[in-house]
Amino acid sequence: MSKKNDAQQMSATYKKPSTFQHYKILLGKDLRREFRTREMLTSMGIYTVLVLVIFGIALMQAPEKVDILQMAGGLFWAIIVFTSLLGLNRSFSYEKEDGALEGILLVPLDRSVIFLSKLTANLLFLLIVEIIAVPLFYIFFLSGLPMHPTLPWALLPLLVGTIGIAGVGTLLATITINTRGKDVLLALLFVPLIVPLLYACVSATTLAITGSPTLMDAYVPALALAIGYDVIMILVSWVLYDFVVSA
Repeated sequence: MSKKNDAQQMSATYKKPSTFQHYKILLGKDLRREFRTREMLTSMGIYTVLVLVIFGIALMQAPEKVDILQMAGGLFWAIIVFTSLLGLNRSFSYEKEDGALEGILLVPLDRSVIFLSKLTANLLFLLIVEIIAVPLFYIFFLSGLPMHPTLPWALLPLLVGTIGIAGVGTLLATITINTRGKDVLLALLFVPLIVPLLYACVSATTLAITGSPTLMDAYVPALALAIGYDVIMILVSWVLYDFVVSA
């Protein structure tokens, strides 16, 4: 009788972790590992600097009549896309090498929690790299040029675009985790899929940098397109993630 009572007391005191607790545990795992090793952040930061140097050398040979302000939005987003591909390729590297993903899938939790935790971690890592990339980009390409008061408006499409890249990239990184040549396959899937987001963010960023007279007429629709893309694609990724990660 006492054993039965003890078992009942144990079952009464034990509470199954909530979905939010699962999310915090998985996110904390990724953040602690990365901030301890700094492998992803270091590689992404160095890659960003190298791309900036290469673009800077290439533009040194351009004629003086080239308008750098008109090109700045496209150049900056090219750097973000290339850097994000490097980070997304490494986002599941530890889970694959250590077999940790299989262990996580054995836990009775909602598979979408894995997606949300990875999305948040990838988003935070990208934002940290962008905090470094934005001042360096300004120094390399925009210092000495007349700046418009609308320049801070470029931060909003940067945030919206980074959220979309992290969401779509997390799903595609999961799809390609066990494939041969996953680096190339991820790029082949990722780049065409983010074309609408990239188009909208480049347009909004360029309008903010150049201070275009038609800023409000074009900036708001471009930003709305980027936000709509984020909402739709992240919802689709969230719905499909259970099937993708369990396949």
